[in-house]
Amino acid sequence: MEQVVSGLDVFFVLIGAILVFAMHSGFAFLEVGTVRHKNQVNALVKILVDFSISTVAYFFVGYLVAYGTGFLVSAAVLSGAETVEGLDYGMSGFGLVKFFFLLTFAAAIPAIISGGIAERAKFWPQAMATAIIVGLVYPFFEGLVWNGNYGFQGWLESAFGAPMNDFAGSIVVHAVGGWIALGAVVMLGVRKGRYRKDGTPVGIPPSNIPFLALGTWLLCIGWFGFNVMSAQSVEGINGLVAMNSLLAMGGGILAALVAGRNDPGFVHNGALAGLVAVCAGSNVMHPLGSLVVGAVAGVIFVVFFQLCHNRWKIDDVLGVWPLHGLCGLWGGIAAGIFGSESLGGLGGVTFMSQLVGSVIGAVFALVCGFIVYGGLKAIMGIRLSEEEEFNGADLSIHQIRANPEADLPVRN
Repeated sequence: MEQVVSGLDVFFVLIGAILVFAMHSGFAFLEVGTVRHKNQVNALVKILVDFSISTVAYFFVGYLVAYGTGFLVSAAVLSGAETVEGLDYGMSGFGLVKFFFLLTFAAAIPAIISGGIAERAKFWPQAMATAIIVGLVYPFFEGLVWNGNYGFQGWLESAFGAPMNDFAGSIVVHAVGGWIALGAVVMLGVRKGRYRKDGTPVGIPPSNIPFLALGTWLLCIGWFGFNVMSAQSVEGINGLVAMNSLLAMGGGILAALVAGRNDPGFVHNGALAGLVAVCAGSNVMHPLGSLVVGAVAGVIFVVFFQLCHNRWKIDDVLGVWPLHGLCGLWGGIAAGIFGSESLGGLGGVTFMSQLVGSVIGAVFALVCGFIVYGGLKAIMGIRLSEEEEFNGADLSIHQIRANPEADLPVRN
């Protein structure tokens, strides 16, 4: 019976890993539909290459930093067929599918950043940034929250009455990715022609609304692997997580619809805003609380996206700082509000623990974003030349456009 349960856990987490892996196609098409046509190929290549670099970096370094477990042992030990003192990968190789599942979370960090720095970032410096972030930066904070490294969770519990609850990564994944992206966007600067000499913004509409919508749908579907399967065992499955995710998504869509005045970009990103925010407390909140959390996140995205581009002149192309950074931060804090028993939640959380842990995550990520991208900017440069940016990243980096047949001369 123990072997059957172990096999079910392996299958459960494997399906979760595949669903979250599929979300990366959503990141790709969301970016493809938002950037200009001359940068669509670059968006597709970046997301795929970043995932591959993330896999290698997390395998050799990142997972070891977060959980103290490496994989440079025999396949017999990895699969669970043999045991070695001090190493336990679980029956049926459960530790391996757990690595796959957590890798898909880690690889979401560069996928998030990609949308913010689109249309003017050099390719290889971004690849190097991915290796550093997924190998060292992200797993350090991941280990603090999800593995209790360096007594971080113990300190929060002793100081504020409960450890930080971040069930599916509003802070660990989304806020960290969004606040690193803010540092990267600031270090890159704005796109050429984005603002007139008097500072007024020049509108750059999405290139393909259907692709943008496809990206959102793929992300929304995969998100139920992201959230529900964060239980990481069949025994831990809870329908409350699925219900909370649905209600937060719906709240985000409807709030963005109203706040964004029917703008399709805001509507589709509103769904993601709600899902980002509910990740942290999806295991402890009441569905009505999740609906409110998602609705507030939808408004946060619309308002701060407009402030970034129109007033503060932060050229965050896909709005990843408002979407992941701010909505993720709100989600981490909201878990301490709507997860309380007084508001219908399951309890086991405190507002101060959620607030302090969430703010520490955001500050850590922002500082690391400036360090990583500032260092790369000083050493090798991180931005395309003005001519390369004008021609587009597709031709400048990959020597081909999204529709190369259209560039061929017409034959009579």
